[in-house]
Amino acid sequence: MALEVRIKRQFPGFCLDVEFACDHSCMGILGASGCGKSMTLKCIAGIVSPDEGRIALDGKVFFDSEKKINLSPQERNIGYLFQNYALFPTMSVEENLECVLKGKKEEKKRRVREQIQTFHLEGLEKQLPAQLSGGQQQRAALARMLITNPRMIMLDEPFSALDGYLKDVLQHEVQEILKRFPGEVLVVSHSRDELYKFSRELTIIHQGKSLLTGDTKEIFLNPGYVEAARLTGCKNISRAERRGDYEIYASDWKMHLVTEKPVTEDIRYVGIRGHYIEPLQQRTKENCMEIEVCDCVDAPFEYHYIVRNTEGGECIWWLMAKKDGIRPSPYISLPKEELMLLK
Repeated sequence: MALEVRIKRQFPGFCLDVEFACDHSCMGILGASGCGKSMTLKCIAGIVSPDEGRIALDGKVFFDSEKKINLSPQERNIGYLFQNYALFPTMSVEENLECVLKGKKEEKKRRVREQIQTFHLEGLEKQLPAQLSGGQQQRAALARMLITNPRMIMLDEPFSALDGYLKDVLQHEVQEILKRFPGEVLVVSHSRDELYKFSRELTIIHQGKSLLTGDTKEIFLNPGYVEAARLTGCKNISRAERRGDYEIYASDWKMHLVTEKPVTEDIRYVGIRGHYIEPLQQRTKENCMEIEVCDCVDAPFEYHYIVRNTEGGECIWWLMAKKDGIRPSPYISLPKEELMLLK
């Protein structure tokens, strides 16, 4: 494995206990605010020292509590893009880039010029960070991070301060930069959409502990744990009672469900994403529910119907594309192949 992380750190009222490995790809770290995502990056970078564990990249050990190894941040040579970009406020763009370089003055000037061109910062060389737009600040911070040719790079909530069109444009630009970077990449975010776009592999952290690691798209399809399902955006989750090898009772929805996957003894919940729910005019399919509409949210490209079983129970979010019409059907079906069985 290119990157190996196994660390523990005790804080007042909080314990970070994270373990994952990534093999030469872009890995996303997903979790709610305060779960330990940013602290994990700080431990990898050497800004914070774990109490115990091991961190290694391509066989080079950054931290090993048993062997008393703890390299400095400079020795680790990791590019780190902070949430607020951390540009030096009294330095110009070119000074921010030049200050992290070593060597002769002319060589540093040459490398800064190249980086200015690569990141389309021409004309902004003498500007202070406060004089830049949010997108320009991010490009300057990326240019500074990469000018030292780091072994790996880490992005901490890189788009949290951006909105709308600018965020979409910069996400595309950063994706192109990451494609060209030859080393390991870690991206931390609470946004499932960002990590789905950026990361080939995904680690989910819940309350300081790594819950699971795997292929990003596979985790979204089959999160396995109720916490992972919620973090990846599933609104429809019910407690589940096993009634057979391929049958459960969704107690919060007041309905029996047939499943495609076998129901193991440790399954406690069932979920389904709202866009997989199918409309029905009659009870013609299994896993069918007669519904009453409680509310409708008008989103830009779809309707979000909040519906409930006519026999009672909790509400279900049903997403319907506007091109498919605006009138909900009297019944819905929860396709068995789309049901997520959760621990």
